[in-house]
Amino acid sequence: MRRAQLAERGLVRLIPKTAHRPPVLRGLVDSDDEMEVLASLEGLTSARLTAEAGRSPHIDRRELAWRRRARDLAVYGLEHVNAAFTYTRRGGNRFNGEERGAWYASWTVLTSIAEVAFHRTRELAFVGVFHDSAIYVELLADVIGEFPDLGDEPAHPALDADPAIGYPEGQSIARQLVRQGHGGLVYPSVRHPGGRCFVAFEPSVVRNVRPGASWQLHWRGTPEFDVVAV
Repeated sequence: MRRAQLAERGLVRLIPKTAHRPPVLRGLVDSDDEMEVLASLEGLTSARLTAEAGRSPHIDRRELAWRRRARDLAVYGLEHVNAAFTYTRRGGNRFNGEERGAWYASWTVLTSIAEVAFHRTRELAFVGVFHDSAIYVELLADVIGEFPDLGDEPAHPALDADPAIGYPEGQSIARQLVRQGHGGLVYPSVRHPGGRCFVAFEPSVVRNVRPGASWQLHWRGTPEFDVVAV
């Protein structure tokens, strides 16, 4: 596997707009004190808040993104970074298991759209209804350093289009790379031919997160979808 020296500005990650809004509980209370009470209740079931409190068995709170000093201004994106590593889907993803998440991004928004659209289309196929609409927000982040690159191994089993094959292989190679001390991996997009993706295994790899554009995806009765900027 070759190595790639990265000094990239603005790799694109897409998250659902519902995960980008201010806390939904804020509209239920009249004061900051009441908000703190509700937030403490929310924290009992929030994977991110549980990890930030040091109660996650899968990630050390010292790995997470924090302000350096308590008096610092809040930095955009810290919660999004922490959420990426503390929330997972059943069975995991291509390069992370279901115990611990990862930060997935790509060099272009078209690649990121293809990646998220695959997962949403797959969910629609499970219920057999291809009528849906969703808004995704760009999170742009910088990545600097040297990382392994699967770009010279396009036939690697970890890049198999079938999740049942590609995901176990990818999770296995990710565990090996983490044990070797690597903080991330560059790989060809499986869902967007010619696209290039990056996965960060550690929160510290993700730098300077900021918001980007928003995109709405529409499914109108078939697995094909439309995309418009919003």
